[in-house]
Amino acid sequence: MVKKNRSNVLVIAAHPDDEVLGCGGVMAKYSGEKDIYIIILGEGISSRHEKREDASKEELLGLQSQSIKVGKLLGAKANLFFNFPDNRFDTVPFLDIVKKIEEIIGEIRPEVIYTHHFGDLNIDHRITFRAVLTATRPINNCSAKEIYSFEIPSSTEWSYQKIENPFVPNVYEDISDTFKKKIEAMGIYQKELREFPHPRSLKGIEIFAQKRGVESGLEYAEAFELIKWTK
Repeated sequence: MVKKNRSNVLVIAAHPDDEVLGCGGVMAKYSGEKDIYIIILGEGISSRHEKREDASKEELLGLQSQSIKVGKLLGAKANLFFNFPDNRFDTVPFLDIVKKIEEIIGEIRPEVIYTHHFGDLNIDHRITFRAVLTATRPINNCSAKEIYSFEIPSSTEWSYQKIENPFVPNVYEDISDTFKKKIEAMGIYQKELREFPHPRSLKGIEIFAQKRGVESGLEYAEAFELIKWTK
């Protein structure tokens, strides 16, 4: 499954579409030189219904099918799904989430991990961040040397810097050559898109990328907060 002569990158996202919004441009940028794997922890459907059991299996499989298409478009080697309850990660024993992440990290041995920011409005994002840090604690020869938090439009900025530590990017990746592919990938998630001026509209996503580009002297950029770097 894992090629030993290439470095491995693991993207750990709470919901389908978070992987594109957070680092879709970076995945497309590095897919030719690194083996990229995507974990989607949550099913991403059931919070739209009054009861979780009201979400149909067809809805879930349809969203996962879209996620697989997105992964192939961005050059990922595999998408892995765990179907934790959407926007209800706080109802799941924290250790169960950590152990799933530990299991995949042990198999893939990623050197680089991208995941959510702890200060996001969305509860699933915050729990994902904590679970990733727990799963990558420096014991048992942990493979992860670099960990980055990404931002999610309509969650990171909607916390208004009041929930926890604000997102303060200190790493900028030039995605000028892969931005169109990011937009194409997001277009696969038609039901996740909103109309402008919603930040999860295609125009809103472009504005985010341009804003981060302006901050770093680039046309389009994705911004990250460096959490860990072991040299």
